[in-house]
Amino acid sequence: MKNKMFSMLALATALVLWLAACQPAAPTPVQLPSPTSSTTPQAGGSATNSSVPAAGQRVLKIMTHDSFAASDTVINAFEHANNVKVQILKSGDAGAATNKAILSKNNPLADVFYGVDNTFLSRALQAGIFEPYNAPLLADIPAQYKLDSSNQALPVDWGDVCLNYDKAYFKDKSISPPQTLEDLLKPEYKSLLVVENPASSSPGLAILLTTIGHFGENGYLDYWKGLVANDVKVDDSWDNAYNLDFSGSAGHGSRPIVLSYGSSPPFEVLGADTPVSEPPTAAIVSDGTCFRQIEFVGILKGTQNRDLAEKWIDFMLSKTFQEDMPMQMYVFPTNPQAKLTEVFTKYMQIPNKTVIISPDEIAAKRDVWIQAWNNAILH
Repeated sequence: MKNKMFSMLALATALVLWLAACQPAAPTPVQLPSPTSSTTPQAGGSATNSSVPAAGQRVLKIMTHDSFAASDTVINAFEHANNVKVQILKSGDAGAATNKAILSKNNPLADVFYGVDNTFLSRALQAGIFEPYNAPLLADIPAQYKLDSSNQALPVDWGDVCLNYDKAYFKDKSISPPQTLEDLLKPEYKSLLVVENPASSSPGLAILLTTIGHFGENGYLDYWKGLVANDVKVDDSWDNAYNLDFSGSAGHGSRPIVLSYGSSPPFEVLGADTPVSEPPTAAIVSDGTCFRQIEFVGILKGTQNRDLAEKWIDFMLSKTFQEDMPMQMYVFPTNPQAKLTEVFTKYMQIPNKTVIISPDEIAAKRDVWIQAWNNAILH
């Protein structure tokens, strides 16, 4: 998921902001609208749903990434139940929003921050921006999503970053689609793959982490060099890769394999201009080919609305909000009581075994890994 003082402080702040803008983006969810993937970070947040509160009505501010979305009826239900006006402060992509929350921790801009994911979680926790909250509904959430034992960051949603392919292309060419990362180095897949840059894209960072987890720190760069030799294309954003270069999307590009999400095929059905009975695309979900992103919410330290912040987190973990998320942000609920629509249950593909790298290791090595990739692949 940035103020003027004396010259020394201004220079330091500017440097931190510059570094924040260089950070990789984090989940926008899955023309399909752009998923929780990345866009260019914004320096300032923009407020939505921010009409003037009624007389005597309190205001609850939610800082989040630009991909946040919820149905008006869902937000209104929370407002009416608690006599509160909710203001959503969109603050760039997940990496930029996280950095903004950290920089403003001594004078928080909101009461709650939603959207930090497992690639930035340790950074937020180390900065101490959250107050712990043992939400009652945490008892229903599976342990695999609970990455913070202190309950400062509570898991709201998840999604798998996976390779997708254009089914018609492979059928027409009588070629079997790839099933493993190693397959992508084969001659028959030359010039077929488009991925996103890990320095500017959330799914791009996810595929980089996937290759590190699969091939190890001593082998991932050799694998990427092999992809370059097989003419991989690297785009700056998910939107360009999926909607322009991917042959299976509305853009009808030239590349039949793209890095996207396991949720993308169901949305090809839901978002089709002409109704279709099955998605024209499929995800590759073999062991070790996908990376699971988990997004968290937390109460910002120093809030003057602790009671309302707790109620908002309870609401985000409730069935009402959790069942609304898939159609709004193309991510999936952590609360197993939330039901998915039939299209999701029928067409979503979930890997049995995703690549796992701990948030602490990502925090310690993320920048080094990205720089090494950049030096080896783009220069």
